[in-house]
Amino acid sequence: MSIDLETARRVAKLARIAVPDDRLEGLAGEFNAILGFIEQLGEVDVEGVEPMVSVTPQRLKRREDVVADGNQQKAVLANAPDAREGFFAVPKVVE
Repeated sequence: MSIDLETARRVAKLARIAVPDDRLEGLAGEFNAILGFIEQLGEVDVEGVEPMVSVTPQRLKRREDVVADGNQQKAVLANAPDAREGFFAVPKVVE
């Protein structure tokens, strides 16, 4: 795939970048270089290579998933404009 001057102009407009006409040729060349690199990446044989998060092996720290209420009901309700019986009180919206 090759980027021509008109496509480079359109991409610059979509990106809201002001590019003078005399610099469009250089921009198109940069786009073509990027696309060429992407095409090279497509040619790499990655059969049998597992996806990685980082180039160094890492394990994410895990903790047990335990449901808890946090024991902070009073602190949570302290900023509520209206709280009753341990719950947020909201105005009636349906009649």
